[in-house]
Order: sequence, then C-alpha cells, then structure tokens
Amino acid sequence: MHPIRLVSAAGQVAAYLRGEVERGHWTEKIPGVGWLAAELGVNRKTVEAALRQLEKEGLLENQGAGRKRRIALSGGRIARPLRVAILNHEPITLIEGYSVELQHLLKEAGHGAFFADKSLLELEMKVPAIRRMVAKTQADAWVIIAGSRDVLEWFISQELPAFALFGRRDGLPVAGVGPDKVVTMATTTRTLIELGHRRIVLLTRPERRLPEPGNSERSFLNELTVHGIATGAFNLPDWKDSAEGFHKCLESLLEFTPPTALIVDEAPFYVAALQFLARRGLRVPEDVSLVCTDNDRSFGWCRPQVTHIRWDVRPVLRRIVHWTNNVSRGKRDLRQSLTPAEFVPGGTIGPAKVR
Repeated sequence: MHPIRLVSAAGQVAAYLRGEVERGHWTEKIPGVGWLAAELGVNRKTVEAALRQLEKEGLLENQGAGRKRRIALSGGRIARPLRVAILNHEPITLIEGYSVELQHLLKEAGHGAFFADKSLLELEMKVPAIRRMVAKTQADAWVIIAGSRDVLEWFISQELPAFALFGRRDGLPVAGVGPDKVVTMATTTRTLIELGHRRIVLLTRPERRLPEPGNSERSFLNELTVHGIATGAFNLPDWKDSAEGFHKCLESLLEFTPPTALIVDEAPFYVAALQFLARRGLRVPEDVSLVCTDNDRSFGWCRPQVTHIRWDVRPVLRRIVHWTNNVSRGKRDLRQSLTPAEFVPGGTIGPAKVR
C-alpha cells in the first residue's frame, strides 16, 4: 500500500497554473501575484509560494521585484508574443463583430493583433496583390478570413504561420476552423422541398463556388438530386462579388422562371435580397421563401423569426487564440476543426406558391 501524498495549497495552485501555462492560456508572461490571488480566491503568500515552485521547475523566470514572471518553454526557450495580421474578407468599414472580438482576444492573450491594410475583396482575391501587401506588412502570423483556394495555397507555399478562418481550406495543410454546415444545409434544402419547392437557388460568393462547389454547396446540390430535382447553373448561379453583381443576378433569376425559394449565404445578402423582393412587390414567404445560412444580431428583432443557420462563434475564436499560442511556443499546429451548426426554422419560409 502506497503512502498518501498530501498536496499543500501552494502545490495545488502550482499544479493549476502549470496546466494553464502548458495549454497556452498565457503566453509571454504570467499575471501578477495580486491578480492571481483574487482570481483563484487564495492568499498572496500561497500564490507566491506556487510561483517560486514553478520557477524551480524552470517553467517561469523571475524578472525582478514588481515585474511579472516570464514563461519559459522546454529547453529554456521563451514564449514570445506574436504580431498577428488579420486579413479580413470585407473592407475595414464592414468588419464583422467577430473579427473585432478576435482582435480583442488575441491582445488579451498577450499578442499584437491588427487588421491588414486591405481586405481580400479590395485586393480582388488576387495572389500577386496579396503577395505585395504581405511583403510590406510586419507580421509573425496571419489569420485569413474566408480565403479562396488560391489564396490559402499561396500562404502555405510561403511557409508563413497562417490560419484559415472559414474559406476553402479542405484538404490543405493549414490550421483552420469554421461551422459545420454540411448536414444543416441538407436539412435546410430538404425542409424547402417538403414545403413543395422545386426551384431553389443558393446565392453564395464566388470563392465558395469556384473552382468547384464547396462542401455545403455540394450538400445543397446533392439533396436536390436525391429528391429528383435536376441541378444546374440556375440553382448555384455565378455572379460578380459586388452589390451590382448581386442585384444583376437577382434580376436575371426573376426574368423567366423565378425561384420559389432563395438561400443566401450571409446576413448582408439576406437584407439585400429582402429589399430587392419588396421593391418588386414580392412577399416573403408568400411569394418567395427566404433563408440565411448565417446568424445576425438583427435577426433577434425580426418578427416573424428569420429562418437561418446558427452556430456559436466563441469556440471558433478560442481555437484561433489557441493556435496563436501554439505558434508562439514553436509548436506546429495544422489541425482543422468544425463547430456544430443548427437549422433554425422561422416565418420566412412557407409552402411554395403555385404558378
């Protein structure tokens, strides 16, 4: 029988802090004694004793009185804060709330985070233009939001620490995260078919369609095929990635055999489509059912409820922070992950109108 080993309060705090450091909760430095004591609900002496224990283990380095201890890695290497450039899809004036939250979380983790001078749309998703911007940007790592296949492949070829938030990352050796919309897209499509819809159109950006449809787009087309609906350019139309291109596409769709249901890929597209239909006297859902594949805060104010696909952005952002911390420690991290998504039925879909 082995003797019972009693762990002191300082030992318990040291074990907790050791685990937090190892999983990348902090990067360059560990918080001060006062902050840790208040956060953990223990006295300052206990925290100080725990920190000294971690110093002896070589996990922390004392920087002198009144200064926070520096985190050391195996082999004596020091975790360093990174300058993280966020390459947004939209221009900075249209940046989504989650992009700002990501910037905040990265700074909170001890890194420098900033938005690139131009967005992917402003650079027209062209690799030469992106190459020139990257060359003059002082950054240690990049987060690319909704990048095309060509863009992500270029970042990989440069061996830059890069993370793909959304975008065409499937099968590429790059870390990434995004919502799992494959099943929910099939559910969305099947629900519309059960309501009698046969002319269903999915409006999504070019990088989701080219050079071939992405996973969720294929799920949409496959579900139509399973139910005996022939698919083609009508269901997944091509359009220029601009407001003018979007409206021109809608006009062409209504010209001959109008769709009875529209699935739009982002909240701004939903608003634009709703306005377009209203200007032509078409009611939602009486004339055209309307679905958005993303959530938006404004949807909570809508009555009836907007039919949409919902997913939690928090684990997505935490994954990016965790990746950044791994890179700061010299750890190779190419893991791709998906966060669950769910179909939220609402009052913007209804039975197909008989024409």
